[in-house]
Amino acid sequence: MGSLLLAVIYLIFVSLGLPDSLLGSGWPKMQTIFQVPSSYAGYVSMTICFMTIIASLACPSLLRKLHTKWIVILSIGLTIFGLLGFSFSSAYWMLFLFAVPYGLGAGAIDAAVNQYVAVHYSSSVMNFLHCFYGMGAVISPYIMASALKYARWNEGYRWTSFIQIAILLFCIVSLPLWKKNEAEEEEEGYDNAGLKETIRRPGVLPTLLAFFAYSAGEATCFLWTPSYFAGTRPWLSDQTIASFGSLIYFGLMLGRLISGFVSNRLGDRKLIRLGIGTELFGILLVFIPVEGWLIAAVGFIIIGTGMGPVYPAIQHMAPGNFGRRFSAAVISLQMAFAYIGSTFMPTVFGWLQQAIGISIMPLWLLVFACGNLLLLEVGYRKLQQHKV
Repeated sequence: MGSLLLAVIYLIFVSLGLPDSLLGSGWPKMQTIFQVPSSYAGYVSMTICFMTIIASLACPSLLRKLHTKWIVILSIGLTIFGLLGFSFSSAYWMLFLFAVPYGLGAGAIDAAVNQYVAVHYSSSVMNFLHCFYGMGAVISPYIMASALKYARWNEGYRWTSFIQIAILLFCIVSLPLWKKNEAEEEEEGYDNAGLKETIRRPGVLPTLLAFFAYSAGEATCFLWTPSYFAGTRPWLSDQTIASFGSLIYFGLMLGRLISGFVSNRLGDRKLIRLGIGTELFGILLVFIPVEGWLIAAVGFIIIGTGMGPVYPAIQHMAPGNFGRRFSAAVISLQMAFAYIGSTFMPTVFGWLQQAIGISIMPLWLLVFACGNLLLLEVGYRKLQQHKV
């Protein structure tokens, strides 16, 4: 039963990744259809992320009232509604209406399932699960590329919603598998610390700011990688440019797959340091001024590979670093700060690239990678000083 439940959670993580890369992959074409500036992708992304922040912060309260399985069902349903709404949007302003369920669906499920896995499974399992998130995010740019080739961008969202409907049906059928840990989950839900109490714990705030820095870089890659190639290699076809939306996700999947095999041996902290070092190397490759696209494409894959273990490793450390009573609130706050970075920083980058040029992207990524590393080291030091 336990292995079957784990398989269901793997599938849930695939569903988490599927919607995340569609906007970045489809935007170069959507922009021309809606006749809006390229930076307007940031406003849609910001709306989605803002709703995700709300859902993430509400997660500790939801866990006191609902089991994780019901949060999963409700969240996937909201995501399907948002995807279908995008597929029927015929004007730019309509995207904002359906960005609300799109974002709400992502936030609560992400925080709830990450908390569940951090408490009940090992670091290796956490990395493998986030690898499956990367698998979902790798698939959807190719769905969008196929839609652009054979139909319209709208079909990319519609086809993705059909996959999500199938996943939702599978999750409904598998509801009895969650019964084993329901009593323990209920007990933990009543004992969860609040957000205000949690944020004052030693080491929590630097960790939250590190999540902001990490997500600022990650979300910029999610949204702007196809546009980076469109701006620096304009001779490439629409289909090729859309497919480049999968580069960062492929790297994330690869990084988390590798981490799943070595994380129990290396430990979360060492894995994070190695990951950020790899990310910095990938950024340096993108910096290389060559006309071809291959070195830059490899650079983005390596950036994603380095980013891969950072997110799951920090979340997996939450129960050990701060205690199980605080872990749900810590993970919810981490998710909220991550989505604050995802909400505002791609938009800020959109303004910056419109004023200076999209070629500024690798420098932007370098700043946030270094900030992420520095803030995490500060957080580790505070934990050691207070013996948390």
